Amino acid sequence: MKRLLVLFAALGGLLAQPARSDELRPGYLELRQIASGTYNLLFKIPARGDDLRLAIYLKLPEGTQNVTVPRASFSDGAYVERRTIRRDGGLIGHVVSIEGLSATSTDVLVRVESLAGAIQTERLSPTRTAFVLQATPGAGAVAATYLRLGVDHILFGFDHLLFVLALVILVRDWRRVAVTVTAFTIAHSITLAAATLGFVNVPGPPVEATIALSIMLVAVEILNARRGMPSFTARLPWLVAFSFGLLHGLGFAGALAEVGLPQHAIPVALLFFNIGVEMGQLVFVGAALSIMWLFRQAALRLFETTLVKRAFDRLDVAVAYGIGAVAAYWLIERTTAFFA
Repeated sequence: MKRLLVLFAALGGLLAQPARSDELRPGYLELRQIASGTYNLLFKIPARGDDLRLAIYLKLPEGTQNVTVPRASFSDGAYVERRTIRRDGGLIGHVVSIEGLSATSTDVLVRVESLAGAIQTERLSPTRTAFVLQATPGAGAVAATYLRLGVDHILFGFDHLLFVLALVILVRDWRRVAVTVTAFTIAHSITLAAATLGFVNVPGPPVEATIALSIMLVAVEILNARRGMPSFTARLPWLVAFSFGLLHGLGFAGALAEVGLPQHAIPVALLFFNIGVEMGQLVFVGAALSIMWLFRQAALRLFETTLVKRAFDRLDVAVAYGIGAVAAYWLIERTTAFFA
């Protein structure tokens, strides 16, 4: 058993390390209008080291010209291009595409800001490599975009998913899981709205480090519960989930701040981003509970009840060590980055 725990801890440490492939990180394109038909352009392309960038290239509508000389440099794992562009008649209604994106495994997040402050956001992928600039996105378009962003953020936000998984393992019973996850959702919705609207301002690095610490604490609670020492967290998981949910909401706000909110439809964008996060979260919880139930039913058919309970308790302990190892790595990494 000890060997199994050590294996899970080592595996967790390996999984915690950032992916080496530059294709696993998203790109970013920003077009900020500064005059009629004129835009400041920023294009961040995933890179490896200081001399190797992903082979994706921006294709602008015909007739677009550079107003300034393009400037490019490698910075923080990205190849960054900056320039000012202009097109007679503007870009509204025209197609902007990313050549070479279909041959990769990455996405490109797009943000377009008009002179009036209207924001259009898009997410390009290997199967969707182009978009059309809109004058002012309608409420339906804003809702669809931010709903998708919310789902994507939670399903690719591995620290938030790991926290939710730890809660599911700790609680087990689906009724208590429902109450616990609901409390977590309400809490992160509160701080997400407060931080996004500017009522709360907390630096990102400390928040990210504390989120990692919260995952470690829940992993420890799983171990205590399986050793017959149920704590406050095991008795009232919804209250702990609510408390930590306030913290995780600040993390969601940091991600949303990178995209920005359309000034003409802030309530719609916030609402549907939250709905998207909740949808992704429910899909993950449902999948986790279903897998646990299927494994348990299969084991009960093969072995007697007491043996199955002991096996699942040991499995929970092993998984808790793995979750704790990943969270500990994140805590050290994020704390070190903060003080670097």
